[in-house]
Amino acid sequence: MKKYFFLSLAISAALCASAFAALKTGDRAPDFSARASLAGKDFNFSLQAALKKGPVVVYFYPSAYTGGCDLEAHTFAQEKSKFTAAGATIIGVSADSIARLNQFSADPNYCAGKFPVASDPSGKIAASYGVAVAAGRAGMKDVRGVAIDHDFFDRETFVIGKDHRIVAAFSSRADHLTPDAHVKRALAVVQKLAGK
Repeated sequence: MKKYFFLSLAISAALCASAFAALKTGDRAPDFSARASLAGKDFNFSLQAALKKGPVVVYFYPSAYTGGCDLEAHTFAQEKSKFTAAGATIIGVSADSIARLNQFSADPNYCAGKFPVASDPSGKIAASYGVAVAAGRAGMKDVRGVAIDHDFFDRETFVIGKDHRIVAAFSSRADHLTPDAHVKRALAVVQKLAGK
């Protein structure tokens, strides 16, 4: 009897793990709409609307105003013209509040008003993409000394084609990528899609 209990427990654990595994190349990307900020002004971002224009790079990150996330946002901002030339849209997604993202999106050291970042405080969008969420740590502060009061998403990047299919997916955890390497890899994918 114990043998069957442990076997069923192992099967249940495997099923739960696969239910939360990140989406992979070829999977259909879930549509989402979210409050987002571009250059300090909030608006409603729609993945479906963005895909009508071309591929979309959806990147999940732990928190604005933290080392790796700052580097990633700054690198996306520096390379934005190349993404635009390839017909691609960029959207960052975190559990940060929209007020916090309004500051981050306008900050010349980070997003620099060049691409939007979306707020997913409930983690619903992250969950739909199978991105792992870790509870925030009490007392943690950002690089400005401001308390971080939200959960953290794993750093995962998805390049989505106009057909809603994931063309590429990579993560810091599984692929051992630095934050700026996410940008370089995403750019290479969209440039290949554009035939450049």
